Amino acid sequence: MRAPPCGQPAHPSPPTWQHGGVTAATHSTLFPQAPDTADAVLEGLDPEQREVATALHGPVCVLAGAGTGKTRAITHRIAYGVRAGILQPSSVLAVTFTNRAAGEMRGRLRQLGASGVQARTFHSAALRQLQYFWPKAVGGSLPRIVDRKIQLVADAAAACRVRLDRGELRDVTTEIEWSKVTQTVPSDYAAAAAKAGREAPRDRAEIAQLYAAYEDLKRDRSVIDFEDVLLLTVAILQDQHDIAEAVRAQYQHFVVDEYQDVSPLQQRLLELWLGERDSLCVVGDASQTIYSFTGATPDHLLDFRTRHPGATVVKLVRDYRSTPQVVHLANGLLAQARGRAADHRLELISQRTAGPEPGYTEYTDEPAEAEGAARRIRDLIASGIPASEIAILFRTNSQSEIYEQALADVAVPYQLRGAERFFDRPEVKRAIHALRGAARFGGNDSLLDDAPDLPSQVRAVLSGDGWTHQPPAGSGAVRERWESLAALAHLAQDFAAAKPDATLGDLVAELDERAGAQHAPTVQGVTLASLHSAKGLEWDVVFLVGVAEGMMPITYAKTDEQIEEERRLLYVGVTRAREHLSVSWALSRSPGGRPNRRPSRFLDGLRPGSVTTANRGGTAGPLGSGGIERGAPGSAPGVTRRANRTPARCRVCGRTLNDAGEMKLMRCEDCPSDMDEGLYERLRDWRAVQAQRSGQPDFCVFTDKTLMAIAEAVPSTPVELSRIPGVRARKLNRYGADVLAICAGQELEDDADED
Repeated sequence: MRAPPCGQPAHPSPPTWQHGGVTAATHSTLFPQAPDTADAVLEGLDPEQREVATALHGPVCVLAGAGTGKTRAITHRIAYGVRAGILQPSSVLAVTFTNRAAGEMRGRLRQLGASGVQARTFHSAALRQLQYFWPKAVGGSLPRIVDRKIQLVADAAAACRVRLDRGELRDVTTEIEWSKVTQTVPSDYAAAAAKAGREAPRDRAEIAQLYAAYEDLKRDRSVIDFEDVLLLTVAILQDQHDIAEAVRAQYQHFVVDEYQDVSPLQQRLLELWLGERDSLCVVGDASQTIYSFTGATPDHLLDFRTRHPGATVVKLVRDYRSTPQVVHLANGLLAQARGRAADHRLELISQRTAGPEPGYTEYTDEPAEAEGAARRIRDLIASGIPASEIAILFRTNSQSEIYEQALADVAVPYQLRGAERFFDRPEVKRAIHALRGAARFGGNDSLLDDAPDLPSQVRAVLSGDGWTHQPPAGSGAVRERWESLAALAHLAQDFAAAKPDATLGDLVAELDERAGAQHAPTVQGVTLASLHSAKGLEWDVVFLVGVAEGMMPITYAKTDEQIEEERRLLYVGVTRAREHLSVSWALSRSPGGRPNRRPSRFLDGLRPGSVTTANRGGTAGPLGSGGIERGAPGSAPGVTRRANRTPARCRVCGRTLNDAGEMKLMRCEDCPSDMDEGLYERLRDWRAVQAQRSGQPDFCVFTDKTLMAIAEAVPSTPVELSRIPGVRARKLNRYGADVLAICAGQELEDDADED
């Protein structure tokens, strides 16, 4: 039997960690009781997650790979701080990027007994502050926020006598949004866009003119847009110190999720919220940066240690979501990547038992690909896999229609991701209103006469609104409405199973809380989603479709940076799968078309029968392995650290070293390395064997940095080996003879038979 890694359970003990459904926000069949004590909040966390949860002082940077439980770690961190009396709930602001993610965070905090913590998007938090302080800062009421920016852009184009078609309107709007989140004014647009390498949809001077006209129109009409919410909040906090101090007095502690997606404008707002304090925890993964076209940049994440030398850095690499086969493909994708994000990638280590190998299928045309996926999904559902645990992911929304039709043809239910939020749907609002009325006047409602329990009462009320037990035929809006009401019926069943004495009024109260947290129930259907909208979600079965050149990477991805972002997008798609992963492509677009397409270059060397054409990226960068790196001594109050007797200095340039990784190498990261590359690769191969035999992750044998230090020093005696940071007495006794033999160029005897 495989030994547990680093003394931890071989599998995550509570199945609700990562495997309760799509996400905790959209799939919850359990209604857990809040932990009794602060220590109980920490139960079940792995060592790195526990480190995140207990690191409550000073700046903290959590580098979290896909499926490693980052949301779990940071919500338990907040809950532990609240339950231990270290953090006041009202003084904590947790910031993320989507309303769904914020709702998920609020839902989890509520389950952990940390109600009262603010979990919001950047825009939502800024808008609340702007609405509150506007009368004092500016006077009057806050201007109306425009619903559709594109109409204003069209009016600006008309004022400039510039004709734009629908596609150009959308593209110019995107350029204006990018300009605002990067804090670029109209007069600077042309130079800034050229410097950023943006492929403008029109002449850059013309776009600058349209941008200026757009801003003038907003002022004339006394309206603001989505980006203005952040810009105006930043302006008020910069210019009016009393307001800034009032905000800082309210919020003492900040947590920022998906930090790799922060734009320069959002970073500026965060700095103004913080002031001179450092009570900040950021969480992110540079390998999941897929929104740079909107102005997002991973630089703030990658430079965090530079800006905060005393920061604690925790790396989460234990993947609880995906099987080793899926994780192997994900790691393989990043191994071929280039660029700064690739240099700092995290190599995931699956904590799950083995599963099936990813499947690769080539079709003659796109309709055949859609029909093939639909037939396989029908068979999977027939074998017992719930439709809600299956997803079809594609590069662009335009690919959705053919899959909608193919699923409808084989009578498979589906839902479109990225549509209207669940609790905002008209049918859901009507249903909750009807349930509230039935809870209040149920004794006089004939619909409930033959409904003895909660689930049957809910079904009776929904039936009164036209819902039937059997789904309607076909697809479209009618089917989507049915799926929404079916989700409420399933939620009632789960709620009654968890709380047998619950009444209809109790369920309505639960729905109200969920609506406030945007904690939607599961819709029972196959999910159709673009790769961008699938981020943050997970399923048992994932079909990645259309993975061909021209679509992945997309045709308009020209520069190296754009190509690498497309690779990261595919990586995000791969890591959505827990167990079954199918990758497919079509040789032509339509039946009878020229079969001139080829599989995506990103699959070269990874799919069976292919060879690598890209330049492989070598070893993981400085942030590649898991574990914990402490900041400089004394930088974060309340955290005990081992005192250094003498400062560590770079053996090349003599600079004092503070970074734990640099101290292992005894040189600055940027200083020249004399590492023996061949020796380093032999040490990595040896480490992989040792880790497999002991059932541990690789870094529990030696971290990448320790192996690099060994390959640079090439020790010849135990004393020389023991001087390398990371090689302590226990590891010296266990591995020293092998390491010294490898350094001496000797071949180790194969003792696999003994194991």
